[in-house]
Amino acid sequence: MTCNQTIYCCGCRFEVQARLTDGSEIYPHRPDLHHIPFWKCDTCKNYVGCHWKTKDRTRPLGNIPTREIMNARKHIHAILDPIWKAGKSNRRELYGKLSSRLGYEYHTGEIKDVGEARKIYAIIKEMAA
Repeated sequence: MTCNQTIYCCGCRFEVQARLTDGSEIYPHRPDLHHIPFWKCDTCKNYVGCHWKTKDRTRPLGNIPTREIMNARKHIHAILDPIWKAGKSNRRELYGKLSSRLGYEYHTGEIKDVGEARKIYAIIKEMAA
């Protein structure tokens, strides 16, 4: 039985019927990740991880990013996470301020394009200064 879920795919630029797979397909060279679930777009071959350490272990972490958007998200986390980890602001408060500046509820996993990522990055850099 194939399990599918509708998820926005950044590569295809629309909602797709993503297929549930596991790390053995996504990272065949990493046996330590074989048991972890992923959602994959079979059209563009991009994928997104899941909240696999929770009760809802197949819930996607967000939309399906391209490699470029995945890298942009990592850069955003590299400046965002140290702010709350250092205790300068708690995480919820920080995300709330960012959401207020953006005009919508912020979640890194929901970034859909590079332009949006650049805007978010600029705001976070300002907040971190």
